[in-house]
Amino acid sequence: MERKALVMDIDGTLTNSKKEISPATKTGIRRILERGHLAVLASGRPAYGMRRYERELELEKYGGYLLSHNGARIIACGTGEVLYQKALPPEILPELYDFAGKNGCGLATHSEDTVISAFVPDRYVTFEAGINSMPVRQVEDFLTYVDFPMYKCFMTTEPEKAAALEHMLRERCGKMATIGRSEPFFIEIVPVHVDKGDSLRRLMEMAGIKRENVICCGDGFNDVSMIRYAGVGVAMGNAQPELKKAADYVAGGNDEDGLTEVIDKFILKE
Repeated sequence: MERKALVMDIDGTLTNSKKEISPATKTGIRRILERGHLAVLASGRPAYGMRRYERELELEKYGGYLLSHNGARIIACGTGEVLYQKALPPEILPELYDFAGKNGCGLATHSEDTVISAFVPDRYVTFEAGINSMPVRQVEDFLTYVDFPMYKCFMTTEPEKAAALEHMLRERCGKMATIGRSEPFFIEIVPVHVDKGDSLRRLMEMAGIKRENVICCGDGFNDVSMIRYAGVGVAMGNAQPELKKAADYVAGGNDEDGLTEVIDKFILKE
């Protein structure tokens, strides 16, 4: 048996609309772990916001991995060892602050356990803090306060504005960072040349797993790179249309235990 890797985005993929892993999905993942296959969680979330699901799936026991901040950090479950990390250049922060202020966007980053907001938190910044079980803290002098490594910043705005602002920000800061969206209202800023696909390639080389044995599942804009990298790229039934176009296979939705379908079809059946 060749070892396979099941790589899963969290929100809208691993979890249902209640941000929970269904019993059927949990059982399916446990079955592949018990057979020696690998599970990887790949998310725009910080590691702190991924720990709940790491514990639920017992990845500390089975030896999985976390790709946090869209791949800016790779962490081994169980040991907590950081296998790879790349931070944003500090000089980008004033540019982001100026752009967000002029365009009426929210702007925030993560410390280890807190969402740090440059302005009064809007509903999207509050949402980000909530799904990660992190408090949000607005600071008076964002540029001075953020003196720690930033693996991701994010801007928030209404979906109808986000695409245009994403393009404008990429023109302004695209040489210093990779800029994209995970949700229609989130503009995410991570280090240049960092995305889920590239970090997954690094991890699979470390783990000794062939590309053709990698099954990636996602639903959002930021999953496109790993879907294209995968031997089998899967879009959930609830995925963004762009992701479905890039995928090899479209599974059931996240509220329909779509991951169990993927596990049965591409891992256990073989």
